[in-house]
Amino acid sequence: ETSFTVDRTRDEVVDTLFLDETLIALLPGRSEITDRDGDRKTTSTQFTALGQEGTAVFHFHCLMDGSIRFEKECDGVVWAELRGEVRAEEEARSTRVWMSIEGRTKPMVPEFAIKGPMEDQLLQMSEALRGLL
Repeated sequence: ETSFTVDRTRDEVVDTLFLDETLIALLPGRSEITDRDGDRKTTSTQFTALGQEGTAVFHFHCLMDGSIRFEKECDGVVWAELRGEVRAEEEARSTRVWMSIEGRTKPMVPEFAIKGPMEDQLLQMSEALRGLL
């Protein structure tokens, strides 16, 4: 989990969270929105890892309180489950934005081996979001 503060109201932050350009900016690589269904948007991201090309699909859900929950379609060899959340909390003259990711690896993939890359991804996502806000 990570957080940062921005000099914007919570309403301004929440209005920005579920925009297409915000969701795409959260994901490194060539991303696009591939589906929209009510309060859910699906992204597809082309990436290269360990010399292999792949596609990561994420589903983002806008909740009634303005928070965003997301999960990855875990059809590869590393993740059995990967999900996260972005939420905003009003402070005195600013808004604190919280971002978290949690996951479970597939058998034969030690979780300690993926912890560093997962923390790096969380920081990249947080920095991208901070830049947009």
